[in-house]
Amino acid sequence: MRSDLIPGDNVEIKGEIKQYKMPDYNNGRKVVTMEKEVLWSDRRRLWCGLPWTFTVYRMTEDRLFIKRGLFNLREDEVRLYRIKDLGLERNMIQRMFGLGTIRVVSSDSSLGNFDLTNVKNSSDVKEQLSRLVEEERQRKKVSSREFISFEEENEMEI
Repeated sequence: MRSDLIPGDNVEIKGEIKQYKMPDYNNGRKVVTMEKEVLWSDRRRLWCGLPWTFTVYRMTEDRLFIKRGLFNLREDEVRLYRIKDLGLERNMIQRMFGLGTIRVVSSDSSLGNFDLTNVKNSSDVKEQLSRLVEEERQRKKVSSREFISFEEENEMEI
């Protein structure tokens, strides 16, 4: 690692541009951390749109983070290529306050299916997330296979 780097400098590692962060010292060894840019961040909101909760959502170009709690903190993450499907629900009160709930179906074993509840500008966030999921799946060369049995097709033709 070059010694002339200062925090905030962009560094190219294996073809990816990352931002250099302050070195961390762990057992006398210098550990350099690289973080990706946060593309979207928001706090879960109350039904009336006020951001007075202890749940924070963050999205980078390859991961979605959910941080919950005040005293007992829990942080979950799901890699975007593991997301299979997205949905948007907006009840009447959510529509009045410009909120919505994004339903995420993922193949992540620890997190599974989950909701991003009471998100502001939920339609735009869902579209951005959908676009990033597709880009990440193409970049990782991941595809999901949907199987439809022959019997189900015949039953639907009635």
